[in-house]
Amino acid sequence: MGIQERREREREARRKAVLDAARAILKERGFNGTTTKQIAQRCELSEATLFWYFKNKDEIFVSLLFEGIDFMAKGLEEIISSNQPPRAKLAQLWRFFAQVRSEYPEYFHIFAYLSNPQSTAGISKEVKAELARRSGDNFRRCADLIREVVSDSRARVIADLLWGAFVGLMVLRDSRQNLDAVPHPNEKELELALDLLLEGIAPRPGNEGSR
Repeated sequence: MGIQERREREREARRKAVLDAARAILKERGFNGTTTKQIAQRCELSEATLFWYFKNKDEIFVSLLFEGIDFMAKGLEEIISSNQPPRAKLAQLWRFFAQVRSEYPEYFHIFAYLSNPQSTAGISKEVKAELARRSGDNFRRCADLIREVVSDSRARVIADLLWGAFVGLMVLRDSRQNLDAVPHPNEKELELALDLLLEGIAPRPGNEGSR
């Protein structure tokens, strides 16, 4: 192995360590509670050294955002290719959202951060365009699942509805928990929400007239 290749591997290993540290702190403290100083301390670097690997906090979070989008894409592709009835795939889609939210909450923190008006202020137009393309591909994957049970003209809106409903319910639950109030919806209520949505999107045979 040449010197240049060794240096590149070391650099990639350090970048990975920084991202691992950022992901862990995000999971613990959320976006606003995560700083570059904390990230540097977690991976045993000085803050100045950290900025040699990433220009700023925005670049770290953009890297995690790409990571989260790619993770979602892989899960969506697995659902699309599964040998399940269409309605069961939609149920699996909702439960996949819940699984990611439970096991990788840092990705949801990053996704939610995009709604902040300043979130993309330090990001180049090229990077923003690539983020928009990849995230758009994921919504198209959701719409492809939904097209198995509804007409094409409704698929994209229903994809937005499923994602928006899930994220909104998670914001509600987190808000209640942060107020030291009884958090809701609980897991049973999330399943009920799924049933209500599916009955509007893809009613079971014999239930069409009850809507």
